[in-house]
Formats: sequence, structure tokens, C-alpha cells
Amino acid sequence: MNVIEWTYVTYAAVSIGMTIWVARTLHKNGQVFLTDAFHGNKVLAESVNHLLVVGFYLINLGFISLFLKTDTMREGMRGGIELFSEKFGVVMVILGLMHFFNIYVFSRFRRRALVHKVPPAIPVQGPAN
Repeated sequence: MNVIEWTYVTYAAVSIGMTIWVARTLHKNGQVFLTDAFHGNKVLAESVNHLLVVGFYLINLGFISLFLKTDTMREGMRGGIELFSEKFGVVMVILGLMHFFNIYVFSRFRRRALVHKVPPAIPVQGPAN
């Protein structure tokens, strides 16, 4: 295999590995957050958590696959490393954006759940006469 083929193989392996690690981390740590957001309904939280992870995989693995192709030919090891760095860097940014989007969605769920838990305000009473 030449440098570009090794770069493709390395890019695909590292990007897929990183996607799997991020998805597992989000799944594990998002479970508690979603359970709280859904008022302790663990079955619903597990279901939503699983669906979010499936969507995360589909989007990221699809992007990794589409972003694999390159039109620029790179020569030598340096060119291969630069190409890998550019492609993997973009994947990392996309994974980061997906992570922050998930955090935003989770926080919106949680905020709604906390609003329902707040006790009603105590009415203000006027001065005693």
C-alpha cells in the first residue's frame, strides 16, 4: 500500500474508534441526566438515551465515510500525516459540536423537569392593619 492508502486506513480506524468512545461516554453519563429530566422514568430515559446514541453513530459514521475521499494527492509520509491531521481534526470538531449539542438538549430536558419540581411561590401579603 502507498501513503494515501495507509492514511485512509488510519483515518478510518482512528475516527471510528473515537466515535465509539465518545458515544459510549455520552450514553453512560447521559443516562443519569435523562433519568432526572424524565422525572425518574428510567425506562423512558434508557429508550431516549439509546435513540440518541444510534443517531449519533449514524451521523458521525456517515460523515466519516463521506469525508474520507480527497481530491488532493499528497506525496510521502509528511503529506500523509498532514492529510490525516486535517481529516481527523475536522472529525474531532464535528464530534465536539455534536457533544455540545447533546449537552444543550439534555440541559433543556432537565430544565423542564426542574420547573415542574419547583414549589409554588408564597403569595405576598400586605401590611397588617
